[in-house]
Amino acid sequence: MIAAFLGMRLYSVLGKRTGHEQEPVLPRRDDRAAPSPVRLGDGDTGPATGAGADVAGLVYEPAAEAGLRQLLATDRNFDAGRFMEGAEAAYRMILEAYWKGDRDTLRDLCDDDSYTAFADAVAAREERGETLDNRLIGIDSAKITAVDVGRDEARVTVRYRADISAVTRDAEGRMIAGSMSDAAQTDDMWTFRRKIASNDPNWLLDEAESA
Repeated sequence: MIAAFLGMRLYSVLGKRTGHEQEPVLPRRDDRAAPSPVRLGDGDTGPATGAGADVAGLVYEPAAEAGLRQLLATDRNFDAGRFMEGAEAAYRMILEAYWKGDRDTLRDLCDDDSYTAFADAVAAREERGETLDNRLIGIDSAKITAVDVGRDEARVTVRYRADISAVTRDAEGRMIAGSMSDAAQTDDMWTFRRKIASNDPNWLLDEAESA
């Protein structure tokens, strides 16, 4: 199984496997994913809302609110709803690119470390003659869990809970791991980063791991 960016572009990482175990759906801590803007509401007095919000109207967990306010103070264009729309799209784009071995898309959505981790895993898979027949069934929930605003860079962490159907095939197309009928539930934490003063609105995937 395997590992997901936001609206315009993001970046992620992956895990390794040994023998014929299924590949992890999310990357290891030492393999290498980043987010988009947020608005807490009119006058910055209420919680952030917008596309991608859950039934409670929140796209972030309470612990992330202070960080979001700090981010808004440095970037008035940040919008939480738009960010989460992009974050969900990125999750799907990065996962599918990794599964297909699409290096160009990964290069577009990942920072250097994340891309290298992905590319190395894809190369190792190709050397073994294996392919992945995976599908993202759906994202059950996605929320911002932490925001860190540094001197010149902002980092946003998103928690994804999703269902993924994962199958690994050998060079002859025979299934050697996974299941065609059972979807695995994943709980992933992806961190996106962006230079605050940059004219580029895109966030890059900096870290990805299982929660």
